[in-house]
Amino acid sequence: MTRKKPSPPTPSAGYSETAKVALRATTARVREMHEAISKTSFEVLTRIPGISGPAKAIQGAHDAIAGGVYSAIHLAGGSLLDFAGAIEKRQPASTPSASPPGRLASNLRSAINGAFGDHLAGMGSVLAIDMGIYRQGIAIPLNRDALARIWPDSRRQRVCLFIHGLVCNENCWSADDKGVDMPRQIEQDTEYTALTLRYNTGRPIAENGLQLALLLDELLAAWPHPLKELLLIGHSMGGLLARSATEQSRDSAMAWPAKTRMIICLGSPQLGSPVERLGHLTTTALAVSRITRPLAKLAANRSQGIQDLRHGPGRHDADTSEIAWRFIGGSLSEDPDNPLGTILGDGLVTPDSATAHALQGDVASVRLGGIGHMQLLTAPRVYAQILSWLPV
Repeated sequence: MTRKKPSPPTPSAGYSETAKVALRATTARVREMHEAISKTSFEVLTRIPGISGPAKAIQGAHDAIAGGVYSAIHLAGGSLLDFAGAIEKRQPASTPSASPPGRLASNLRSAINGAFGDHLAGMGSVLAIDMGIYRQGIAIPLNRDALARIWPDSRRQRVCLFIHGLVCNENCWSADDKGVDMPRQIEQDTEYTALTLRYNTGRPIAENGLQLALLLDELLAAWPHPLKELLLIGHSMGGLLARSATEQSRDSAMAWPAKTRMIICLGSPQLGSPVERLGHLTTTALAVSRITRPLAKLAANRSQGIQDLRHGPGRHDADTSEIAWRFIGGSLSEDPDNPLGTILGDGLVTPDSATAHALQGDVASVRLGGIGHMQLLTAPRVYAQILSWLPV
């Protein structure tokens, strides 16, 4: 059964609307913390004989002044940003065919989506990133005629899709002089046409996985030449996205899994990320005290995409049909198998988590030392390992 994409909400203003929500939420949390601290202090003072009366009077004046200040910030800041939003709405909307924005703007938007992307999508913000397939910063229309104009060569029968991780976009695959720009290099060294995915990393992984599965079917149907093979390479969350898409396609009539030769996961937290588990514990600890509880509320607003990284998909069995799976785990230690390397991992994901699975069939994994989490995107040794797994 083919599932349809949900209709997106009507877009609202962008940065101004988002800034207004953030300002008011932050102001509310600061006010709650201020009130908790002052209440604790005045509770002590009002119990002391001789000064309880003046203390109560001072508390009343303090609360009135503080309340007025916070209300002024709430109203004035909101009004100013409403005005900015009205100007923003008058600006012409960008289109996929327009010139790509600068890297700084793209990276900022991706970071905001990673942190609050599910909230942005829910409020219909134009800042919420729509999933799409890109090449060199330009959205690729999934239309057979348009794709035939871009790739008229009938030998373009293999496609490799690179899938970025949390708070990133396709720019993360770019490399400096010491690294490898994998999408460009794989086109030079193999017969694959390299494409990149852009998506809202703050949305739940399961939702993004389903959307990716549907998108891959669209790509397969629109590709202008007989497609022999599809290869997916996902970094961090991107690998989990590929796995989710595969699992959600099993009960449907999707065609893309049969064309998928291999899925390669680079530092993907199959057993979850210790960093997110620490974030969850910190949020829980902050909620214990009345004074720090407002900070816990702020921390709890992190996106569902981030929270999904706490446990990962785990080691459960999965029917992957004829798809080959490859896992690469990195470690800051030169020896990824020594105790320190196992604990440190690549700085965000441990080698055990990056290579854990209970998948059946053609599965292999490797651990590489002296490589951090983001270095997995461009490290020459990682690229060499990927090439060794591909057909000559």
